[in-house]
Amino acid sequence: MKNQLLEFISLIGAGCMRAEEIERIADEAAQAYADPAAFLSANPDINYDDSFPIPLGEWVVLGSLPNTVVFQADSYQALFQQISDSFDQSVPFTLKPKQLARTEPLTALNRIQVQMGALNKEAGGYVLLNFSQLLDDELQMVMVGQQDLARVLELGAALNIKVEPALEALKVAVHV
Repeated sequence: MKNQLLEFISLIGAGCMRAEEIERIADEAAQAYADPAAFLSANPDINYDDSFPIPLGEWVVLGSLPNTVVFQADSYQALFQQISDSFDQSVPFTLKPKQLARTEPLTALNRIQVQMGALNKEAGGYVLLNFSQLLDDELQMVMVGQQDLARVLELGAALNIKVEPALEALKVAVHV
């Protein structure tokens, strides 16, 4: 499981996390999955209990990812602001967060996905993924390069961590 966690975190944290940080999170999450009671006993500062809707190992992954990797917000405008803030100033964004202020969710997410798809051409553009179970925010996403999408979805399924292309999921939800 640790190797799967290592690869999964490496792919979603590509370019934003150091190898040592990825290794540490994967190691802690693997321990938390393997023996939750022992992990909690060894880490009394961890704020987790059985009422959480996700397993302890997944909670460790979600809680350990920096805000340049997992984006959490209550609006698409705030979400896109976080995403654009996570990039170097040299990255050209044609979309501005304020342009999303009065748009329907599907329109807003589509505009964000089009913008993200235009970046990082060598990776085929970025794809926004809904990530894990929502805890405190309306939106919780990570982004991966299009070329890594299939492997991230495969690893998410193997680890039982929810990852799904956000735009496609919203299209399905709107048309149900």
